[in-house]
Amino acid sequence: MKKVLVTGGCGYIGSHTIVDLINNGFEVISVDNNSNSDIRVLQGIREITGVTVKNYTIDLCDLEKTRRIFSNEKFDGVIHFAALKSVGDSVFDPLGYFHNNLNSLLNILHCIKEFEVGQFIFSSSCSVYGNSKELPVTEDTPFEEAESPYARTKQMGEQMIRDFSKVNPATSSVLLRYFNPAGAHESAIIGEAPTNKANNLVPVITETAIGKRKELVVFGDDYDTRDGSCIRDYIHVMDLANAHTRALQYVMDDRNSENCEVFNLGIGEGVTVLEAVKAFEEVAQVDLNYRIGDRRAGDVVAIYANMDFAAQKLGWQPTHSIKDIMRTAWAWEQARTEAIVPN
Repeated sequence: MKKVLVTGGCGYIGSHTIVDLINNGFEVISVDNNSNSDIRVLQGIREITGVTVKNYTIDLCDLEKTRRIFSNEKFDGVIHFAALKSVGDSVFDPLGYFHNNLNSLLNILHCIKEFEVGQFIFSSSCSVYGNSKELPVTEDTPFEEAESPYARTKQMGEQMIRDFSKVNPATSSVLLRYFNPAGAHESAIIGEAPTNKANNLVPVITETAIGKRKELVVFGDDYDTRDGSCIRDYIHVMDLANAHTRALQYVMDDRNSENCEVFNLGIGEGVTVLEAVKAFEEVAQVDLNYRIGDRRAGDVVAIYANMDFAAQKLGWQPTHSIKDIMRTAWAWEQARTEAIVPN
Protein backbone atom coordinates (compact mmCIF):
# COMPACT_ATOMS: atom_id res chain seq x y z
CA MET A 1 0.00 0.00 0.00
CA LYS A 2 1.42 3.37 -1.04
CA LYS A 3 1.82 5.93 1.76
CA VAL A 4 0.93 9.56 1.07
CA LEU A 5 1.45 12.71 3.14
CA VAL A 6 -1.41 15.19 2.86
CA THR A 7 -0.50 18.61 4.20
CA GLY A 8 -3.48 20.61 5.41
CA GLY A 9 -5.27 17.29 5.84
CA CYS A 10 -7.78 18.65 8.36
CA GLY A 11 -8.82 21.42 6.01
CA TYR A 12 -11.69 21.50 3.58
CA ILE A 13 -10.14 20.11 0.40
CA GLY A 14 -7.53 18.09 2.26
CA SER A 15 -10.08 16.14 4.32
CA HIS A 16 -12.22 15.28 1.29
CA THR A 17 -9.11 14.22 -0.63
CA ILE A 18 -8.08 11.95 2.23
CA VAL A 19 -11.46 10.19 1.95
CA ASP A 20 -10.95 9.68 -1.79
CA LEU A 21 -7.38 8.46 -1.32
CA ILE A 22 -8.43 5.92 1.31
CA ASN A 23 -11.27 4.73 -0.92
CA ASN A 24 -8.67 4.16 -3.64
CA GLY A 25 -6.35 2.06 -1.50
CA PHE A 26 -3.79 4.58 -0.20
CA GLU A 27 -2.43 4.87 3.33
CA VAL A 28 -2.62 8.52 4.38
CA ILE A 29 -0.75 10.58 6.96
CA SER A 30 -1.95 14.13 7.64
CA VAL A 31 -0.11 17.20 8.85
CA ASP A 32 -2.09 20.28 9.90
CA ASN A 33 -1.40 22.93 12.52
CA ASN A 34 -5.16 23.57 12.77
CA SER A 35 -4.77 27.33 12.40
CA ASN A 36 -7.90 27.33 10.22
CA SER A 37 -9.27 23.81 10.68
CA ASP A 38 -10.54 21.50 13.40
CA ILE A 39 -8.84 18.21 14.15
CA ARG A 40 -12.25 16.68 14.83
CA VAL A 41 -12.68 16.34 11.07
CA LEU A 42 -10.58 13.20 11.46
CA GLN A 43 -13.51 11.68 13.34
CA GLY A 44 -15.67 12.33 10.30
CA ILE A 45 -13.11 10.72 8.02
CA ARG A 46 -13.06 7.66 10.28
CA GLU A 47 -16.86 7.51 10.27
CA ILE A 48 -16.96 7.62 6.47
CA THR A 49 -14.02 5.30 5.72
CA GLY A 50 -13.53 3.20 8.85
CA VAL A 51 -9.88 4.32 8.90
CA THR A 52 -8.12 6.31 11.63
CA VAL A 53 -5.76 8.84 10.06
CA LYS A 54 -2.67 9.96 11.98
CA ASN A 55 -2.17 13.72 12.07
CA TYR A 56 1.01 15.63 12.97
CA THR A 57 0.06 18.99 14.50
CA ILE A 58 3.01 21.12 13.43
CA ASP A 59 3.73 24.30 11.50
CA LEU A 60 5.40 23.44 8.19
CA CYS A 61 7.33 26.71 8.34
CA ASP A 62 9.46 24.93 10.97
CA LEU A 63 11.93 22.92 8.89
CA GLU A 64 13.24 20.70 11.69
CA LYS A 65 9.77 19.65 12.80
CA THR A 66 8.85 19.01 9.17
CA ARG A 67 11.97 16.86 8.73
CA ARG A 68 10.97 14.73 11.71
CA ILE A 69 7.75 13.73 9.96
CA PHE A 70 9.66 12.61 6.89
CA SER A 71 12.21 10.73 9.01
CA ASN A 72 9.43 8.99 10.97
CA GLU A 73 7.45 7.96 7.88
CA LYS A 74 8.50 6.70 4.46
CA PHE A 75 6.34 8.52 1.92
CA ASP A 76 5.74 7.50 -1.66
CA GLY A 77 4.07 10.82 -2.44
CA VAL A 78 3.10 14.21 -1.03
CA ILE A 79 -0.02 16.28 -1.73
CA HIS A 80 0.54 19.83 -0.53
CA PHE A 81 -2.59 21.80 0.40
CA ALA A 82 -1.42 23.65 3.52
CA ALA A 83 -1.58 27.41 2.91
CA LEU A 84 -3.37 30.57 3.90
CA LYS A 85 -6.01 31.17 1.25
CA SER A 86 -8.14 34.28 1.83
CA VAL A 87 -7.79 36.76 -1.02
CA GLY A 88 -9.05 39.64 1.13
CA ASP A 89 -6.86 38.83 4.12
CA SER A 90 -3.80 38.57 1.90
CA VAL A 91 -4.35 42.13 0.66
CA PHE A 92 -4.09 43.40 4.25
CA ASP A 93 -1.37 40.97 5.38
CA PRO A 94 0.92 40.29 2.39
CA LEU A 95 3.99 39.51 4.49
CA GLY A 96 2.09 36.93 6.51
CA TYR A 97 0.99 35.21 3.31
CA PHE A 98 4.46 35.27 1.75
CA HIS A 99 6.01 33.92 4.94
CA ASN A 100 3.51 31.11 5.46
CA ASN A 101 2.78 29.93 1.94
CA LEU A 102 6.28 30.16 0.49
CA ASN A 103 8.30 28.97 3.50
CA SER A 104 6.07 25.95 4.06
CA LEU A 105 6.41 24.97 0.39
CA LEU A 106 10.17 25.50 0.50
CA ASN A 107 10.48 23.20 3.53
CA ILE A 108 8.35 20.52 1.89
CA LEU A 109 10.56 20.62 -1.22
CA HIS A 110 13.70 20.38 0.93
CA CYS A 111 12.30 17.25 2.58
CA ILE A 112 11.12 15.73 -0.69
CA LYS A 113 14.66 16.06 -2.00
CA GLU A 114 16.39 14.85 1.18
CA PHE A 115 14.10 11.84 1.71
CA GLU A 116 13.80 11.01 -2.01
CA VAL A 117 10.03 11.21 -2.35
CA GLY A 118 9.06 10.29 -5.91
CA GLN A 119 5.76 12.11 -6.41
CA PHE A 120 4.56 15.61 -5.53
CA ILE A 121 1.12 17.16 -6.15
CA PHE A 122 0.77 20.90 -5.56
CA SER A 123 -2.47 22.66 -4.78
CA SER A 124 -2.36 25.68 -7.06
CA SER A 125 -5.20 27.97 -8.09
CA CYS A 126 -6.93 29.63 -11.01
CA SER A 127 -5.87 32.90 -9.36
CA VAL A 128 -2.49 32.48 -11.07
CA TYR A 129 -4.10 33.66 -14.34
CA GLY A 130 -5.13 37.06 -12.96
CA ASN A 131 -7.61 38.97 -15.11
CA SER A 132 -7.09 36.75 -18.11
CA LYS A 133 -7.56 38.14 -21.60
CA GLU A 134 -8.88 34.78 -22.84
CA LEU A 135 -11.73 32.60 -21.60
CA PRO A 136 -11.91 29.76 -20.92
CA VAL A 137 -8.31 29.60 -19.72
CA THR A 138 -6.10 26.70 -20.74
CA GLU A 139 -2.90 25.48 -19.13
CA ASP A 140 -0.99 27.58 -21.68
CA THR A 141 -2.85 30.82 -20.97
CA PRO A 142 -0.24 33.44 -19.97
CA PHE A 143 -0.30 34.76 -16.43
CA GLU A 144 -1.49 38.31 -15.97
CA GLU A 145 -0.58 40.47 -12.99
CA ALA A 146 -1.62 38.76 -9.74
CA GLU A 147 -4.69 40.44 -8.26
CA SER A 148 -3.73 39.64 -4.65
CA PRO A 149 -0.72 38.57 -2.57
CA TYR A 150 -2.42 35.16 -2.19
CA ALA A 151 -2.46 34.74 -5.98
CA ARG A 152 1.17 35.86 -6.15
CA THR A 153 2.18 33.15 -3.67
CA LYS A 154 0.63 30.60 -6.03
CA GLN A 155 2.45 32.05 -9.04
CA MET A 156 5.71 32.07 -7.11
CA GLY A 157 5.06 28.60 -5.70
CA GLU A 158 4.58 27.17 -9.18
CA GLN A 159 7.85 28.72 -10.33
CA MET A 160 9.67 27.32 -7.30
CA ILE A 161 8.45 23.83 -8.18
CA ARG A 162 9.35 24.22 -11.87
CA ASP A 163 12.89 25.26 -10.95
CA PHE A 164 13.12 22.42 -8.41
CA SER A 165 11.94 19.90 -11.02
CA LYS A 166 14.64 20.90 -13.51
CA VAL A 167 17.39 19.67 -11.18
CA ASN A 168 15.51 16.89 -9.36
CA PRO A 169 14.42 14.40 -12.04
CA ALA A 170 13.75 11.70 -9.43
CA THR A 171 10.60 13.57 -8.32
CA SER A 172 7.61 13.93 -10.65
CA SER A 173 5.46 16.96 -9.88
CA VAL A 174 1.93 17.94 -10.88
CA LEU A 175 0.52 21.44 -10.45
CA LEU A 176 -3.27 21.41 -10.13
CA ARG A 177 -4.85 24.77 -10.88
CA TYR A 178 -8.36 24.52 -9.58
CA PHE A 179 -11.13 26.92 -9.63
CA ASN A 180 -13.76 27.37 -6.89
CA PRO A 181 -14.22 24.28 -4.68
CA ALA A 182 -17.63 24.02 -3.05
CA GLY A 183 -20.16 21.52 -1.75
CA ALA A 184 -19.68 18.70 0.75
CA HIS A 185 -19.44 14.94 1.04
CA GLU A 186 -22.75 13.25 0.21
CA SER A 187 -22.94 11.89 3.76
CA ALA A 188 -23.03 15.46 5.17
CA ILE A 189 -20.48 14.24 7.73
CA ILE A 190 -17.70 16.52 6.49
CA GLY A 191 -17.84 19.79 4.59
CA GLU A 192 -16.50 23.33 4.55
CA ALA A 193 -16.20 24.78 8.03
CA PRO A 194 -13.08 26.88 8.64
CA THR A 195 -12.42 27.92 12.22
CA ASN A 196 -11.84 31.46 10.97
CA LYS A 197 -14.68 33.39 9.36
CA ALA A 198 -15.64 31.87 6.00
CA ASN A 199 -14.92 34.04 2.96
CA ASN A 200 -15.89 31.69 0.13
CA LEU A 201 -19.26 32.27 -1.51
CA VAL A 202 -21.01 28.95 -0.91
CA PRO A 203 -20.50 28.70 2.89
CA VAL A 204 -21.45 32.37 3.17
CA ILE A 205 -24.67 31.57 1.30
CA THR A 206 -25.53 28.60 3.54
CA GLU A 207 -24.62 30.44 6.74
CA THR A 208 -26.86 33.32 5.69
CA ALA A 209 -29.70 30.97 4.84
CA ILE A 210 -29.54 29.21 8.19
CA GLY A 211 -29.31 32.43 10.18
CA LYS A 212 -25.66 32.53 11.22
CA ARG A 213 -25.18 35.67 9.16
CA LYS A 214 -27.56 38.58 8.81
CA GLU A 215 -27.05 38.90 5.06
CA LEU A 216 -24.95 38.00 2.05
CA VAL A 217 -23.11 40.84 0.34
CA VAL A 218 -22.57 40.47 -3.41
CA PHE A 219 -19.34 42.37 -4.08
CA GLY A 220 -20.22 44.46 -7.11
CA ASP A 221 -22.86 44.31 -9.83
CA ASP A 222 -21.17 46.64 -12.32
CA TYR A 223 -18.62 44.25 -13.84
CA ASP A 224 -18.63 43.53 -17.57
CA THR A 225 -20.53 40.26 -17.20
CA ARG A 226 -24.05 39.12 -18.12
CA ASP A 227 -25.58 40.29 -14.83
CA GLY A 228 -22.81 42.54 -13.50
CA SER A 229 -21.50 40.13 -10.84
CA CYS A 230 -18.21 38.21 -10.99
CA ILE A 231 -18.04 34.92 -12.88
CA ARG A 232 -16.44 31.85 -11.32
CA ASP A 233 -16.12 28.14 -12.13
CA TYR A 234 -17.51 26.18 -9.16
CA ILE A 235 -16.26 22.60 -8.82
CA HIS A 236 -17.64 20.06 -6.34
CA VAL A 237 -15.10 19.23 -3.65
CA MET A 238 -15.39 15.46 -4.22
CA ASP A 239 -14.71 15.89 -7.95
CA LEU A 240 -11.68 17.93 -6.97
CA ALA A 241 -10.59 15.33 -4.40
CA ASN A 242 -10.77 12.59 -7.03
CA ALA A 243 -8.62 14.65 -9.40
CA HIS A 244 -5.83 14.70 -6.79
CA THR A 245 -6.02 10.92 -6.46
CA ARG A 246 -5.91 10.52 -10.23
CA ALA A 247 -2.97 12.91 -10.53
CA LEU A 248 -1.08 10.88 -7.94
CA GLN A 249 -1.88 7.63 -9.75
CA TYR A 250 -0.84 9.26 -13.02
CA VAL A 251 2.71 10.00 -11.84
CA MET A 252 3.02 6.78 -9.84
CA ASP A 253 2.20 4.79 -12.98
CA ASP A 254 4.82 6.75 -14.98
CA ARG A 255 2.23 7.99 -17.45
CA ASN A 256 3.54 11.55 -17.27
CA SER A 257 5.54 12.72 -20.27
CA GLU A 258 7.18 15.59 -18.39
CA ASN A 259 8.75 15.94 -14.96
CA CYS A 260 6.42 18.80 -14.04
CA GLU A 261 2.95 19.04 -15.57
CA VAL A 262 0.00 21.40 -15.10
CA PHE A 263 -3.73 20.66 -15.16
CA ASN A 264 -6.77 22.91 -14.89
CA LEU A 265 -9.58 21.51 -12.74
CA GLY A 266 -13.05 23.02 -13.15
CA ILE A 267 -16.40 22.19 -14.67
CA GLY A 268 -15.59 24.21 -17.77
CA GLU A 269 -18.27 26.85 -17.49
CA GLY A 270 -18.74 30.04 -15.58
CA VAL A 271 -21.47 30.87 -13.07
CA THR A 272 -22.05 34.42 -11.86
CA VAL A 273 -22.40 35.15 -8.17
CA LEU A 274 -26.05 36.05 -8.68
CA GLU A 275 -26.66 32.83 -10.65
CA ALA A 276 -25.12 30.85 -7.78
CA VAL A 277 -27.48 32.60 -5.37
CA LYS A 278 -30.47 31.68 -7.56
CA ALA A 279 -29.27 28.06 -7.84
CA PHE A 280 -29.18 27.82 -4.04
CA GLU A 281 -32.62 29.36 -3.65
CA GLU A 282 -34.05 26.86 -6.13
CA VAL A 283 -32.44 23.80 -4.52
CA ALA A 284 -33.03 24.79 -0.90
CA GLN A 285 -36.39 26.48 -1.45
CA VAL A 286 -35.13 29.39 0.64
CA ASP A 287 -35.25 33.11 -0.14
CA LEU A 288 -31.76 34.38 0.60
CA ASN A 289 -31.25 37.75 2.24
CA TYR A 290 -28.61 39.43 0.09
CA ARG A 291 -27.66 42.91 -1.06
CA ILE A 292 -25.28 44.43 -3.58
CA GLY A 293 -22.15 45.97 -2.09
CA ASP A 294 -18.97 47.59 -3.38
CA ARG A 295 -16.37 45.69 -5.33
CA ARG A 296 -13.89 43.71 -3.20
CA ALA A 297 -10.14 44.32 -3.51
CA GLY A 298 -8.30 41.45 -5.18
CA ASP A 299 -11.26 39.97 -7.09
CA VAL A 300 -10.85 39.12 -10.78
CA VAL A 301 -13.82 39.80 -13.04
CA ALA A 302 -14.26 36.37 -14.63
CA ILE A 303 -12.41 33.07 -14.69
CA TYR A 304 -13.39 29.60 -15.82
CA ALA A 305 -11.58 26.58 -17.12
CA ASN A 306 -10.89 24.55 -20.17
CA MET A 307 -10.27 21.17 -18.51
CA ASP A 308 -9.77 19.04 -21.65
CA PHE A 309 -6.13 18.28 -20.76
CA ALA A 310 -7.11 16.75 -17.39
CA ALA A 311 -9.80 14.69 -19.11
CA GLN A 312 -7.33 13.44 -21.70
CA LYS A 313 -4.34 12.71 -19.46
CA LEU A 314 -5.89 11.90 -16.08
CA GLY A 315 -9.13 10.33 -17.31
CA TRP A 316 -10.94 12.77 -15.03
CA GLN A 317 -14.34 14.34 -15.51
CA PRO A 318 -16.43 16.34 -13.03
CA THR A 319 -19.72 14.65 -12.23
CA HIS A 320 -21.47 17.29 -10.10
CA SER A 321 -23.38 20.41 -11.19
CA ILE A 322 -23.83 23.76 -9.43
CA LYS A 323 -27.14 22.43 -8.07
CA ASP A 324 -25.35 19.36 -6.64
CA ILE A 325 -22.89 21.71 -5.00
CA MET A 326 -25.66 23.73 -3.39
CA ARG A 327 -27.63 20.64 -2.35
CA THR A 328 -24.70 18.97 -0.56
CA ALA A 329 -23.48 22.24 0.96
CA TRP A 330 -26.94 22.94 2.36
CA ALA A 331 -27.27 19.40 3.76
CA TRP A 332 -23.87 19.83 5.45
CA GLU A 333 -24.79 23.23 6.88
CA GLN A 334 -28.01 21.86 8.33
CA ALA A 335 -26.28 18.78 9.77
CA ARG A 336 -23.44 20.66 11.44
CA THR A 337 -25.76 23.31 12.81
CA GLU A 338 -28.01 20.64 14.33
CA ALA A 339 -25.05 18.79 15.83
CA ILE A 340 -23.28 22.02 16.89
CA VAL A 341 -19.98 20.29 16.08
CA PRO A 342 -17.60 22.08 13.69
CA ASN A 343 -15.69 20.34 10.90
